[in-house]
Amino acid sequence: MAKYIAHGVFLFALWLLMSGIYDNPLIVGFGVISSVLATWIVYRLDLFPTVDGAPSLNPWALIKYLFWLVVEIGKADWAVTKVIIAPETPKRQRLIKVAARQNTDIGRMMFANSITITPGTISVETYEKEFLVHALTGEAADMGGLEAMGKRVCDLETPTPARASKEAG
Repeated sequence: MAKYIAHGVFLFALWLLMSGIYDNPLIVGFGVISSVLATWIVYRLDLFPTVDGAPSLNPWALIKYLFWLVVEIGKADWAVTKVIIAPETPKRQRLIKVAARQNTDIGRMMFANSITITPGTISVETYEKEFLVHALTGEAADMGGLEAMGKRVCDLETPTPARASKEAG
């Protein structure tokens, strides 16, 4: 029950932070009601993962990854800006297949979303072991860079007891 209460409190705190409305009791009350309703729906649909199958991420590795990703987004943003400013530059758009070596759904989700939020690339299709990615330029289609991103996401995944025993057997 504590996880549901924590979920509701987290949702309300996030709503409060995102809305920026602190002085109108009616609006704040709507925020409380929506947080409680969302938590109740999650409870009724049994959407919380069980402890055995819940993937976990290494927090320190996640922080390092996010800083690295911000730098990579900045580099890609600059490359896309150059393409936009100099329209005569050949774009060489292409669809490429990128291997997804992550062991968990959350790892594959993070990898696909990291590809998509990086300017110049979009995850078009996701499969169990690979993604179809649209790259705006040849520079964005750099397989080495995408594989490095995939490896960094793999490093985030922390083996759970159930996963560790499955990988060992």
